[in-house]
Amino acid sequence: MAMHVLAVHRDDTVGAEKAVGGSLAGAYSVGVLCWLLSAGVYIAAKWVSSEMPPWALCFWRVLIAFAILLPIVHHHFGEMLALVRRRGLELLFIGGMGLAVCQGLIFVGLQHADATTAGIIIALIPIITMILARLMLAEPMGRWQVAGSILAFLGIVVIIVKGSPAALLRLDFNPGELWIVAGAFCFSLYTVLLRRAKFDLNRLALLVLLLGAAALTALPFYLYELAADERTTLNTSGLIALAYVAIPGGALMYYLFNRSIEALGAARAGVLLYIQTIFIAVLAYLILGEKLQTYHLEGAALIIAGLLLIILLKPKEKTAAA
Repeated sequence: MAMHVLAVHRDDTVGAEKAVGGSLAGAYSVGVLCWLLSAGVYIAAKWVSSEMPPWALCFWRVLIAFAILLPIVHHHFGEMLALVRRRGLELLFIGGMGLAVCQGLIFVGLQHADATTAGIIIALIPIITMILARLMLAEPMGRWQVAGSILAFLGIVVIIVKGSPAALLRLDFNPGELWIVAGAFCFSLYTVLLRRAKFDLNRLALLVLLLGAAALTALPFYLYELAADERTTLNTSGLIALAYVAIPGGALMYYLFNRSIEALGAARAGVLLYIQTIFIAVLAYLILGEKLQTYHLEGAALIIAGLLLIILLKPKEKTAAA
């Protein structure tokens, strides 16, 4: 569930000649594998949603990923410590928002919504990010971007009301889908805040600090679950799901995403996010037995149309006055 985890840290567009192993195909393979592993997190979380509380899954995922990746960045410990001393609260807020609160809300949502729907909603993140970047960073947003955003929003409405206008009039919504929308908003806010912060640190080292901040943020929610939720005892299914989301779907996925950025540049690597939705739908069908409904296809079509307007018809850069 990395999404654009650190694509916004430094938009260092690296040429194809720097691809992994010198191969552009190899670089894209790394990116595709990253999003396949990320898609598996949604499937694992949904699979154990009736047995394992969401914040336990969130807390142990980020903590284990932090512990695995920490030794890899030992050469940067001095810089990391200096950054924590200077901007520790900022790191805590940003990392907690994007890698703890976001994930926790999505895991809460998956207790009530299906994984296929979650995957489609998550595809909204770049659009929400663009709108927040306009509001918070004054980044350009043209007419076609506004039109695309409206289309994508209508697509999400179609999915949430399951294609029934009557459900909208009755305000009859699945609370799980609303939690997932809230999680998508939190991640978009994290993305914009991270872009604005411009932390001067190695990308992977920064990710480790943000994972540590996420673990601290998720801890109070996890402790509350220990006291209030009957599902706190890990069974076999819970251990399998946790092992997946923390190692292949956590530490390894984060590492591969950073490698794909180094090889392809942030823009190219970030675009691969959209294949995650396809992977989620396929895995949900094969593993969870979920099926695409008509309203999924209608909503996805509106979202794709909105994305095409945003991506293909970018606003023109304003030329500076002489």
